[in-house]
Amino acid sequence: MFDLLIKGGELIDPGGERAGQLDLAVANGRVAAVDRDIPAEAAARVVDASGQYVTPGLVDLHTHIFHRVSFWGIDPAPVAARSGVTTWLDAGSAGAYGLAGFREYIARPSALRLYALLNISAIGLTGITGELANLDYCDAGLCARVIERNRDLVRGVKARIDRYTLGASGLEPLRRAREVADACALPLMVHIAIGPPAIEEVLAYLRPGDILTHCCTGHSMRLVDDAGALLEVARRAWDAGVIMDLGHGGGSFAFATAEAFARAGRWPDVISSDIHQLSIGGPMFDLPTCISKLLALGMPLREAIGAATVRPATALRLGDGLGTLRVGAPADVALFRLEQGRFPLYDVAMEMREGRQLLRNTLTILGGSELPRLPEAEPAPWAEPTADQRALAE
Repeated sequence: MFDLLIKGGELIDPGGERAGQLDLAVANGRVAAVDRDIPAEAAARVVDASGQYVTPGLVDLHTHIFHRVSFWGIDPAPVAARSGVTTWLDAGSAGAYGLAGFREYIARPSALRLYALLNISAIGLTGITGELANLDYCDAGLCARVIERNRDLVRGVKARIDRYTLGASGLEPLRRAREVADACALPLMVHIAIGPPAIEEVLAYLRPGDILTHCCTGHSMRLVDDAGALLEVARRAWDAGVIMDLGHGGGSFAFATAEAFARAGRWPDVISSDIHQLSIGGPMFDLPTCISKLLALGMPLREAIGAATVRPATALRLGDGLGTLRVGAPADVALFRLEQGRFPLYDVAMEMREGRQLLRNTLTILGGSELPRLPEAEPAPWAEPTADQRALAE
């Protein structure tokens, strides 16, 4: 007898290489069967997924969830239940000084699957910016020691590289982050925005398997030139195996850059939200909205689902079948309706593109159990809605 049976849906599982009208059965928190017409009598509970897509639980490669401690952190629980995101990677909110707190107060009590990148700055993202301006905080040896003691939780190293985080430090924090990533044999995630430095200088530090986040930025470190052509240095890095991650956030997604990628026959390898206190109120909102923006530009649905499930899981070397619906994998499942209509979708500069499809989550299952819908968390006192966000809420 199965514990749960999801019947009648259209399954999309790029990591498991299965798709179509398939039922999915769950037993003991894991996927027990994927097949056509599994009898309803074989399960204690049946979910009717007719007219919906059934996908692996989404894996969000770039989030900020060190809530009540860092400037950027949000509570992931309410968002997970309404968005289908079951696995969350906090992208450097904690540095060496704060990781024990992240483990004790965020990861340990959470029902979700939570992981972290360790910031090369020991103070992490406690403040809005500037964490790399004091090189005394960029202690490579300390960063590596903390990673070695927390291998179960830490999946890589994070460095925000732009004019405001660096101050007068130049590229030294990036060099130290590279040193730690190499010593620990983990990927390095680098954030880009407004230079200096130049994008060419940053890409020179990245290796295959590293992650460039905010790849669709419209700021001066963007990967396309003024004519909208992909920079040759970006093409070489991409082809060499650097992972291009969307990381929408509150200031890092421009439709024009994403459209330039599309003209070059490329889509982001990973679609992530960069959800935080200043982006959750829009126009980012959540990961399904980010996926919908790529669909509006022509990205195929199956490829977009893969970019938010198996690809980030593989990039983080999560193992155990996470990001897939293979038999034996954890039963992390998301159900979505793909609504048809005319939907105004905005980038961070409030440039609008009209989407014809909007992905809406209807059910999120973690380890075989439905996540209850929870009230939205109150924003932090410093996260007052902008005029644009108030307009989107009307």
